[in-house]
Amino acid sequence: MTRGGRDDNRDDPERKCIVTGTSGSKAGLIRFGLGPDAQVVPDVLGRLPGRGFYVSADRKAIEKAAAKGLFARAARQPVKVPEGLADLVEAQVARRVVDLISLARKAGDAVTGYEKVKDWLVKDKAQILVQASDGSERGKSKLHPPGGPKTFIGCLTSQELGLAFGREHAIHGALAAGGLTTRVVEEAARLAGLRAYIGGRPAGRDTKDA
Repeated sequence: MTRGGRDDNRDDPERKCIVTGTSGSKAGLIRFGLGPDAQVVPDVLGRLPGRGFYVSADRKAIEKAAAKGLFARAARQPVKVPEGLADLVEAQVARRVVDLISLARKAGDAVTGYEKVKDWLVKDKAQILVQASDGSERGKSKLHPPGGPKTFIGCLTSQELGLAFGREHAIHGALAAGGLTTRVVEEAARLAGLRAYIGGRPAGRDTKDA
């Protein structure tokens, strides 16, 4: 699966990251545009008019683009880069993932709660296992992704996952097959890059029972 918000990438042209210089599908990149005052604006949904600039869905890449004047170089004009741009992008992508899971829940394609998730896994109804990054590792280890690491999302906090299900907090979730699930996986992959998650765990951080 790809990392953007599209179900079919055959007509998705490649774009070049202004930081790394590598080209790839727009699915793995974050698009930025310029506002009327020449301020750099994240365009997570890729809908803003005008010319866009693309940066890999990676926190360090976005921070480098902001610090090294790479947006101005790409735009060929002076630009204003808001403080905390990487944080802003991360928040928008996280909200996108939460909203998509919420839509899947309303469509009957997502459940939360240990027992419900376990039941879906046993019955092979779950295509994706979602678990909160700050949940107990011991508790989370009792459930296993249906198809290995590629069917696991672990970059959302318990508060974010709870928001998707209309609760204060949630630790376990499962998604059934469908177009919304494909989009959740793609956007979650971008969020994982922004949060430096590898294989569902934060890179370079000790993960103890929470």
